[in-house]
Formats: sequence, structure tokens, C-alpha cells
Amino acid sequence: MNKNFLTNGIAIGLIAVGYFGQIQLLFIAGIFAFSGAITNSLAIHMLFEKVPGLYGSGVIPARFEEFKAAIRTMMMEQFFTEENIDRFLNEEMNSSTAIDLVPVIEKIDFNPTFDKLVDVISQSSFGGMIAMFGGVEALEPLKQPFVEKMRESVAEIGQSDTVKNALKEQFESKDMMDDIKSNIEQIITQRLNELTPQLVKELVQQMIKQHLGWLVVWGGVFGGLIGVISATFL
Repeated sequence: MNKNFLTNGIAIGLIAVGYFGQIQLLFIAGIFAFSGAITNSLAIHMLFEKVPGLYGSGVIPARFEEFKAAIRTMMMEQFFTEENIDRFLNEEMNSSTAIDLVPVIEKIDFNPTFDKLVDVISQSSFGGMIAMFGGVEALEPLKQPFVEKMRESVAEIGQSDTVKNALKEQFESKDMMDDIKSNIEQIITQRLNELTPQLVKELVQQMIKQHLGWLVVWGGVFGGLIGVISATFL
């Protein structure tokens, strides 16, 4: 059940019973409880909606840009710090699932490498000798074995500790770290720019309104207690 409706309903019930039953204590307690609950309920409403004549109302939509900037700052300063990025890279490079270059290497076309090698040989002092045995066409059967062997060799090099350490050092360099942070910040900014004031209001409202509802409940409770205390001195 809606906390606002329940609290205000109980307060109005106390007012009615106190008024018609001529019970001053209940009547005053109901008045104070209702005033406390309705005031807190209005305060919650004013967080999300602009109320004409009430300065400061609609604070969440009104401070939308500051809200986005605060999220971006929090994420960059709390989550994507140089220390956290460095720790992530260390864990990734040292884990069993460290950067695997084999899938990348398998997509590389090594055919131009063989063509370049043949071109260099043909223009060297061995060019005349190769021409005697059929020219560069005679080397064509060697192309596929060369490509496969080159791919295997490059894959082995890519898996070596030397290459992994070199990649790690490159990732940890100042320029690289700045680039990584800059790219992360751009992604966060882009995603935040996709948010609209209405969407942010609905997200925040849905997330915290049920918890803020207890403000209405306690406003009614403490208002009622103040009313009881006040009635004893009347």
C-alpha cells in the first residue's frame, strides 16, 4: 500500500474521530500528524516536479546537467583511476586469459609478405639465377608453405613473455594511460548525453521514492507525537 496514502488517511481519521467525538487529544494529534505527513510528501514531490511559486522545487530536472557532470566525475575519479586501470592491466596480462594475439594474427594476410620477399630476391644478385629456373613463377609453389610458416612464427612471437611485457609497458605508459582515460571519458559522456531530463527524473524517482515514502510516515508519527505533547499543555 502507498505509504503516503496510508499515513495521510490515518491522520485524517484521527482528525475526524477527535472532531466528531469531541476528543481534543486525538483531534490535535491528527492535525499535527497530517501537517507533518503532508509537508514531507510535498517535499518529496518538489524534488521531481516544479511547483509554481515555490523556489527550489523541481531540483532534479533543473540541475540535470550538474547531475550528469557529477556522475561523470564520480566514475572517472572513483572507478577509472590510473591505479584501477593499471591494476586491471596487470591482472589481465598475468592471468590465464591474458591478451591472446593468435586470433588477430590468424586474420593477417601474409601473402604480400611473400610477394615482397620474391620482389627483393628478383632484384638482388640471385635474380638472374632464378630467371634461369623459370623466374618468379617457379617460386609460386612455395607461397602457401611460406605463409603458413610465417603465421606460426608470428603467433609464437606474440605469445612470448617479451612481447607481453612490451605490450604491458606500452599500456602503462603515460601517453597510453591518458589515451585510455580519455576514451573511457568520451564513452561515458556519450552515454550520459543520451539521457533526457525526463528519463533521469523517472529513473531517480522510481529508485528512491519508495524509500523516501518513509519520510512521510515518520513525519506523521512525529507530528502526531508533537500534537499529543502540545495537547497536554492546553
